[in-house]
Amino acid sequence: MTKTLILPETIPLFPLPGALLLPRARLPLHIFEPRYLAMLEDALKTPARLIGMIQPREAPGGEKRLCAIGCAGRVTAFSETEDGRYMITLSGISRFRLREEVQGFAPYRRAEVDWAPFARDTGPVEDDPGLDRPALLERLSRYFTHQRLGTDWNSLKDAEPELLINALSMLLPFSPEDKQALLEAPSLVTRRETLVTLLEFALRSGNGDEVVQ
Repeated sequence: MTKTLILPETIPLFPLPGALLLPRARLPLHIFEPRYLAMLEDALKTPARLIGMIQPREAPGGEKRLCAIGCAGRVTAFSETEDGRYMITLSGISRFRLREEVQGFAPYRRAEVDWAPFARDTGPVEDDPGLDRPALLERLSRYFTHQRLGTDWNSLKDAEPELLINALSMLLPFSPEDKQALLEAPSLVTRRETLVTLLEFALRSGNGDEVVQ
């Protein structure tokens, strides 16, 4: 899919705090606001069916802006509810750098984007030869206990490195700023290193008696 998909210069934007989409990962979304229903309808009319997920940020002085980097996903599944809402799935295609927003009559935001810095996103699945899975799962176990979360440990033990690291990055309840750091990690290895750092920080700050080995 990503080898033949032509990435357009202009894409619709869906600013959503704390939502993280990564290449080759899937993000379920509930679309109900009229402007985003219009965005979805317009996206489905295009060959690429892309929607750019991007996080809003607050600039000095309280001005609302957008982060410089987001990730575009292709609408690969959608279903309509009885009241006209949509449940959709975005399959991550590539990250992008925001060039400039495009003004127009659409009720949603659009922007010109640059795909070039993230050419590896449309390449093969990444590997992480340095992944110490037992150590990562041990940290996760303590983090889940602290956060009172549950998970399917068998799936974590068997998942390929990219699927494991990206799924944890997307699903764990980190702050929007931390999610952005995970998005901007230049490789799977650096994303895993960032993920481990965030887990360690959460364990240390959440319990003064916690010692991370």
